[in-house]
Amino acid sequence: MKHSSILPKKYVILRHDIDRRPSHALAMAELEAENGIHSTYYFRVPYTFDKAMIQKISELGHEIGFHYECLSKTNGDSAAAVKLFVEELAMLRDHVEVKTICMHGRPTSPYDNRDLWKEYSFEDYGIIGEAYLSVSDVCYFTDTGRSWGSTNSVRDSLAGAKEHPVITRSDEFIAWISKTDECGVYVTAHPERWAGSFGDWVYCSVKDKVMGMGKKIIRGVI
Repeated sequence: MKHSSILPKKYVILRHDIDRRPSHALAMAELEAENGIHSTYYFRVPYTFDKAMIQKISELGHEIGFHYECLSKTNGDSAAAVKLFVEELAMLRDHVEVKTICMHGRPTSPYDNRDLWKEYSFEDYGIIGEAYLSVSDVCYFTDTGRSWGSTNSVRDSLAGAKEHPVITRSDEFIAWISKTDECGVYVTAHPERWAGSFGDWVYCSVKDKVMGMGKKIIRGVI
């Protein structure tokens, strides 16, 4: 997505990948709705495919998208992958409108799910955009690896993103975004990482540290 006359002078694209713990997604969606914030929630099929929760989040005014990982599931077989993509997309569309998609990185897989669109076109399936492939010329931040600096990310990167200061802590991010002159900022936040209690925060923190060590090992292998 390039800047155009339909975009405001300054804007934020807010995306949520629901990899695990969909109950956290609903809590975040409710908090955003209370504050007049609209974002996009990408659900995996079948892992976070909770029909009732998806409908509730949609009714709060948020967009629902498909967090696809079809090449990983079919071990790189693109013909089987696109067939699976159509089937899983239809499962979501039985309950809500779906216009955009976002690949799931699946760090333990050698396949990049975005590569499916080197052979096929997602527009052929009524999709208007892919969260990584259809956006550019923005400052991209993700909480992958429990750091806004993406130090523990395997595939969560945006081609064509603008350069920005290295930011790791949320307070640093808040300070930067409150004073920046950048017109477009793109933020990915995984609700599973955001806790509502101290015990849950400890659990999330420990899990992310362990997964981060694993991703560092994977980066050296894949």
